[in-house]
Amino acid sequence: MSSVSSVVERIFLMEYFLYILRTSSDTLYIGQTNNLEKRLKEHQSKSNKSAKYIRYFNSFNLVYSEKYSTRKEAMQREWQLKKWSREKKELLIHGTIVPSQVEGKNKS
Repeated sequence: MSSVSSVVERIFLMEYFLYILRTSSDTLYIGQTNNLEKRLKEHQSKSNKSAKYIRYFNSFNLVYSEKYSTRKEAMQREWQLKKWSREKKELLIHGTIVPSQVEGKNKS
């Protein structure tokens, strides 16, 4: 049986994104959101809604994103990638690893 939040998400056809930012110091930041454009603007503004980690850098670039139909899927993928080595994340960013070939990735 699916949870109420999953049902509500499907009714409204919400999209969720996993994203990777590369900072001006060449570090990687991984996050998830339901509005990628808005989230990037929050990070750029360095407001209290932006991630504290991102505020320490002069700039960043969006280098990778994936789309999911539920927040749960996006959060699970975020957690998975955060456990990966830097090298494996770079392979994903550069397209050497295809997301659908990676164990645990749900196609959306």
